Amino acid sequence: MKFLRILLFLNLPVFLFAQTPLRRSDSFFGLHFDFHAVLEDTLIGKTLTDSMIDSLLRKVKPDFIQVDSKGHSGFTSYPTKVGYSPKGIKKDILRLFREVTKRHGVALYLHYSGVWDNEAVKHHPNWSRITAEGKRDDRKTSLWSVYADSLLIPQLKEMSDYGVDGVWVDGDCWAVEPDYCTAAMDEFRNSTGITEIPKKKSDANYAQWLEFHRTAFRRYVRKYTDALHQYNPRFQVASNWAFSAMMPESVDINVDFLSGDTEPLNGANQSAFQARCLAPQGKPWDLMSWSFGYGWEDQVFSAKSAVQLSQEAAQVIAMGGGYQAYWAQNRDGSLKTYAYNTMADLAKFCRERQRFCQNTKPVPQVALLYSNTGYKSEITTVYNAGDGKNNPMIGILNALLYSQLPTEILQEHHLIGHTKNYPMIVIPEWKKINETLRNELLEYVQQGGNLVVIGAETVKIFENELGVKLNPTTHTIPFWGFDNFITGTKATYRPFKLLPGTQSFGQWFSEEDKRFAQGPVATVASFGKGKIAGVYFNFGEQHYKRETYVGRDFLGNLAKKLFDPNVKVVGSKLVNVALNQKNGTTYVNLINMAGNHANKAIHSNDEIPPLYNLQVSVKTPRRPHQIVLQPENKPLSFAYKNGEAVFIISKLAIHSIAEIKL
Repeated sequence: MKFLRILLFLNLPVFLFAQTPLRRSDSFFGLHFDFHAVLEDTLIGKTLTDSMIDSLLRKVKPDFIQVDSKGHSGFTSYPTKVGYSPKGIKKDILRLFREVTKRHGVALYLHYSGVWDNEAVKHHPNWSRITAEGKRDDRKTSLWSVYADSLLIPQLKEMSDYGVDGVWVDGDCWAVEPDYCTAAMDEFRNSTGITEIPKKKSDANYAQWLEFHRTAFRRYVRKYTDALHQYNPRFQVASNWAFSAMMPESVDINVDFLSGDTEPLNGANQSAFQARCLAPQGKPWDLMSWSFGYGWEDQVFSAKSAVQLSQEAAQVIAMGGGYQAYWAQNRDGSLKTYAYNTMADLAKFCRERQRFCQNTKPVPQVALLYSNTGYKSEITTVYNAGDGKNNPMIGILNALLYSQLPTEILQEHHLIGHTKNYPMIVIPEWKKINETLRNELLEYVQQGGNLVVIGAETVKIFENELGVKLNPTTHTIPFWGFDNFITGTKATYRPFKLLPGTQSFGQWFSEEDKRFAQGPVATVASFGKGKIAGVYFNFGEQHYKRETYVGRDFLGNLAKKLFDPNVKVVGSKLVNVALNQKNGTTYVNLINMAGNHANKAIHSNDEIPPLYNLQVSVKTPRRPHQIVLQPENKPLSFAYKNGEAVFIISKLAIHSIAEIKL
């Protein structure tokens, strides 16, 4: 208090002595708030107070918060001089958020809608995207309009003048749709020589038309990112879902960080997938959970517990990234104070694990290919906004993770030149892959690598190496299995003939009875010094639709015919494993995936049954000096034999890390 009185006596603001906010690259835990202000909002700021924000920051202690500035409606939640404000702003909430966060040394970012801006296109119809039918879009702006120069960039500069730390641009890549405005069509014709503009996937050159829009979108993001950096070099920029699973491309824009927000249901499995798509991109990244279950049809909010959110967070931080959670602001921009305890409990969970997770890097084990070439050949939209094209890959990922196989998702530009680092590489149900990568994969197997090729169409890419003769036609199969297990399916299957030296694995059946076996569903063949396995039906598609223990164990057992993983867990199949390293220390992340998180009829829950007496085996180059279970800080007894440390975890609540010190 004496120090504070001195500051007041000298007429110096307290925030001058506050801690400098962390850059996003150094941040680990944050909170996101937005409410998408609309014209009819008349009370913005009425009940938001300094003490409301202050108590949040004191209780939760986030590295950053993100707050509303402009939503998809196009109206700002602060008094803008550039764009459009609602009817009633009682208080400049942006200024208030900045004052309080600065006092606490907490970074402040803004939620801002980019391509999607209803009000901008209402006032400026010539800024609208034009549909294939020649109509003006009443929501989406055109990448060929002056929208970015006339509104988006000036408005973000205006926000930068508030002293905020950066912007999280929503409604961007996933909002882009093909644009049939005159400028777009003229540029396409001039750059390609194609005169007939395609309007649907079956039209000639439609894939080229979509790629043209992807180039235009990156040009648009590059324009506003560079303009904002030039205006304020400290201002940090992210375009939501850019360079993610929705936009699988190499990073060629100077964005400061990558980020995305997962769907509100099945968040733990979603986080496992999305985190693995962001992690290899070479940029600071974080992933956001929605703090409430929410169905797009009924649009009912159901608050999640800290327990449920912690399971989602575990999947993110176990991949080395930062984590944030989203709570909607009230219509006046105020905060839901009842949720502060949940926020604080979630923050505590993450902070306890920060030292063992932040900026760790995966130890290469299994690489699951995200084929940029295959994606672009199959997608019918500019970017993937939930069209299901990734579902087979997610189904395969789930089978691998629930078989305790540490798995990364790598795009073609990640794998080319690095295949030799991975003991096993899995090609999911892509119809095409990069030819350079295909050739490298063959050399990789020749030199001792292990390749798994999955899918009735995908196996055609490697027919000459799989040790089989493929049938030119496919059909569906009703049942399949392995060993003494059978399960139903409606998967597409490609018949084949085994060639000498190729081993079969699993069978399909015409009836739910082993006596009605019709032929094998998978093979393993030697190729040079390595092995190549084929799965001749669309396993990932069916496992995503109808996950079964038979499917899980089939892929897990097939994988283990090819390589011996560095980590093994005995005692439960509900453990996901992420094997990481940092500064010479190995971290074995063990995530308890029990509970009903994958049931989309259950929007929120508050209980995850613990797992008990798990035996964990970890390969190490020498006997560890110590193995400590974190964040419990509990030294573990272990046996060491034949290059493996074996220990017991008596109880796994949600997420524990075995810290292995050599």
